[in-house]
Amino acid sequence: MFVNRVPELAFLNQLLTRRHPGPAQLVLLYGRRRVGKTVLLHRWAQQSGLPYTYWAAEKETAPLQRRKLYARLLGVPFEQAPRFASWAELWEAAARLLQGQRRILILDELPYAAEADPAMLSALQHAWDQHFQAGELIIVLCGSHVRTMETLLARQSPLFGRLTGQWLLQPLDFAALRLFFPGWTVEERVALYAMVGGVPAYLAWLDPDRSLVENIRQVVLAPGSMFVAEPQFLLYDEVREPQTYLAILKAIGRGNHTLNEISNASLVGKTHLSTYLATLQALRLVERRLPVTIPVARRRKSRQGRYHFSDPYFRFYFRFIDPYQEYLVTEPERLLIGVKQGLRAFVGGSAFEELAQEWLRRQGRIEALPFEPEAVGSHWSRRVQVDAVAVNWQTQDVLLGECKWTDAPIDRKIMRELVEEKTPKVRRDLEAYGGPWRVHYAFFARHGFTEAARRFGKDHGALLVDLAQLDADLQ
Repeated sequence: MFVNRVPELAFLNQLLTRRHPGPAQLVLLYGRRRVGKTVLLHRWAQQSGLPYTYWAAEKETAPLQRRKLYARLLGVPFEQAPRFASWAELWEAAARLLQGQRRILILDELPYAAEADPAMLSALQHAWDQHFQAGELIIVLCGSHVRTMETLLARQSPLFGRLTGQWLLQPLDFAALRLFFPGWTVEERVALYAMVGGVPAYLAWLDPDRSLVENIRQVVLAPGSMFVAEPQFLLYDEVREPQTYLAILKAIGRGNHTLNEISNASLVGKTHLSTYLATLQALRLVERRLPVTIPVARRRKSRQGRYHFSDPYFRFYFRFIDPYQEYLVTEPERLLIGVKQGLRAFVGGSAFEELAQEWLRRQGRIEALPFEPEAVGSHWSRRVQVDAVAVNWQTQDVLLGECKWTDAPIDRKIMRELVEEKTPKVRRDLEAYGGPWRVHYAFFARHGFTEAARRFGKDHGALLVDLAQLDADLQ
């Protein structure tokens, strides 16, 4: 199923008519596995009206890769293509074959080719400089190894300065889930977003004709499920010491978020832990979060950083599945009971807070907040924690937001706790960054607000956002 991707298609379509620096284009499109790169490129190439060649490198020897690529260019079976002794020789032949043609050439899983023969990239750079740059060819370089693909942008890369465009493909946003699961309630879609995020492949693995609980039982937790195998598959494909990375991920999944906590839980010394965490960050699996109330100039040296999963499915897997792997085959219902019992707190502490923060960003962009936020996130310190926070250091405005994924409406007591108890503590945390601060409020509720809460919110000028409004505003 292909949905959304409007900005991405617009970026790719403008390559077809761009005339600067020339009609020839050399573009990088990359992103994590399962995010939909190949589907996007095929859809774009098919709609372009141009002839195109798609080739995906495999984990095999360079001579085999070269022969298969040239077979694709010729449009013949692999066995009928000539052999090439080097990438330079192949590109010379390709330049002669494609001379004068307006054509799209998609080179997918490029890191496999560069790994098999490091000379591949320098040979491509030479071919671009000598042949393709002055021609009509549109070359798209694609890959899932994010770290490797980003090295192509570095000054040390043979392709540095040659690329005419780049795009990091992100998962789909929350609104796309309605297209995948049109019959689901908004509660189910938020819960699903907490579990798998917007990764197209994960969404496609699920059955829209079944409920969320049925999908968890019959698809996610099924023995042999792709969901169960996915984390280890990704790690074994990306890193050399997967067991060490698994230990770190398990530690984070058990609720350890500081360096000390992760080191103690994983038994990985802090000296080496930072290197492993940096790799997990480069893979877009883990992120280092800081209180949004810390100004940009102070963020780099801050010691308040906490490490969290940036990939929602990894967050779900290491919370609910990995600790109970032994029950998958013998007692799968035991896992399902655990998911049912813990899912409400899991959704409330992850996706619902993140969607509330996204709501604040969007409202800020359309000037629907009391001030224009410079940053949105959450706040924590030894004194207090606040779920959704927007801040502007120039105007000294801060918005404090409380999120409640409960079965009951938000009552006046919850609002008073934020206004009367948490606000003075946040003000104390902000004293180091000037003042006085103007404080604004927002409350996000799964099941709305009591009448007393609405009156209290009105008296304090608070924004009251129920789930229906949140869903509508994020579409």
